[in-house]
Amino acid sequence: MENSNDNKFEFLKGDKVLWMVIILISIFSIFPVYSASSNLEYIVNNGTTTGHVIKHIFFVLLGLGIMRLVGVVKYEYIGKLSSILLGVTVFLLLLTTFTGQKIDGASASRWLKIPGTPISFQPSTFAYLMLIIYICRYLTKKITRERLPIENIIYLFGPTLLVFGLVAKDNGSTALMIMFVSLIVMALGRLPLKYILGFSGALGIFAGIFLVVALNTNLIGGNRVHTWKSRIEAFSKKKDETLTEEDKAKNYQVMQAKAAIVHGGAIGMGPGKSALKQTLPQSVSDFIFAIIVEEYGAIGATILITLYFIMIVRIVMIASKIPMFFGSLLVLALGIMIFVQLSVNIAVAVNLIPVTGQPLPLISYGGTSMLVTYLQLGIILSVSSRILTNEEEGMGKKQTVEEINDIA
Repeated sequence: MENSNDNKFEFLKGDKVLWMVIILISIFSIFPVYSASSNLEYIVNNGTTTGHVIKHIFFVLLGLGIMRLVGVVKYEYIGKLSSILLGVTVFLLLLTTFTGQKIDGASASRWLKIPGTPISFQPSTFAYLMLIIYICRYLTKKITRERLPIENIIYLFGPTLLVFGLVAKDNGSTALMIMFVSLIVMALGRLPLKYILGFSGALGIFAGIFLVVALNTNLIGGNRVHTWKSRIEAFSKKKDETLTEEDKAKNYQVMQAKAAIVHGGAIGMGPGKSALKQTLPQSVSDFIFAIIVEEYGAIGATILITLYFIMIVRIVMIASKIPMFFGSLLVLALGIMIFVQLSVNIAVAVNLIPVTGQPLPLISYGGTSMLVTYLQLGIILSVSSRILTNEEEGMGKKQTVEEINDIA
């Protein structure tokens, strides 16, 4: 006899606990975005607070719809299409290099506008996702045989290095995250350590040469190396009492974020009562965690982090329960992507690492990153919907090899 509770939530395909956590975070995101978006209206002079929150709600609903739609698609099909989708996103990255736009005064041309519409998006975010899915498929395709070194160079390291290079030009922090997560996925995918170490060593040498040339010559135009250097230097001087006015200007965002966190205390100032949202740049996106702490206090921040923790735990549980290696690796990889982005955003807000410009998953204002996160979670839910019941488990184990061959 079917459980009545299961019937109530039958439309939520996949892991129900994960669904509930996502919905709770999504609903909560509306409040800090509504509060912090007043910065865009009164300081940046961009739109209205009501307009921004309506836009945010639209993206939340659209994201939940995309997540539900992707959740019913067989994840094997997504794996099979990953090479084509990766090729498309690489083309868009190349297009962005020549025609990209600057948004909200950003110094890098990261955005691509859809012709005939006012809609712009960041191809780098989609390329990051498609690369990770592609790597998962490559590592699980024909897993019974060891690949030749030339195969790994052409089909694994080549695409990884290409995406990394195209993204690094305008967005160093995202490029580093791409490489970091890619290497972790390669290790989890049982790629021999000698290949990972060899690739990492070669990458380190080329990166070192690039940095030396970019910092000391004008041979590489349009790079952001000096911006990265400036941020790292400002971060390294954060505890130095002899900070110059220039250093203080570079640290302005972090100083305002720290002030907001301290101002929040244990219980916070209350929803919408942030005093520093008007003086903190990017308070609605990159530094929204500081506004959350100021308005909801350490208690509210702890509850939010607990929800994220539950999300990550459920993702790991899904990965451990699915018998197919591709599904397990894919879920872990997507979970790592979300975890790294979450950790980086919070670490920047509390001044543990230099400013990177990474949004807080499911909360920060902005369409591209939010929709990609919902897409990631949709794929995870798709995998979770395939977890076998106890009665089917015996049959499922017999089908595991066939499933793996099917995605090859």
